[in-house]
Amino acid sequence: MIETVIRKRIEILADQAQANRVTKAIDDAGITGWTITPVTSGKGRDGRWREERVMGTDKVLILTIAPEDKAMALAEALAPVLTQRRLLLTMWDIQVIRGERF
Repeated sequence: MIETVIRKRIEILADQAQANRVTKAIDDAGITGWTITPVTSGKGRDGRWREERVMGTDKVLILTIAPEDKAMALAEALAPVLTQRRLLLTMWDIQVIRGERF
């Protein structure tokens, strides 16, 4: 039987301009990897939005997987800018195979 371990999956929705700040925080927390994907539209508390390259407010989704201690270190590092920079951070438990890679 394949063994799995519990890790935290973290997704951060941010303006493209904030991507470097977020990935630096991920690296600084000792998390080994991340993925960035473009986001073209959505709807939130303030209504609908869509990608806006002219205004520089296009959004990205930054995904990473980490052990709980590193995930919490990342959340602590980003907490001061979540509201200020309009970031959305979600995190939940997942099961992964080859947990030593995360």
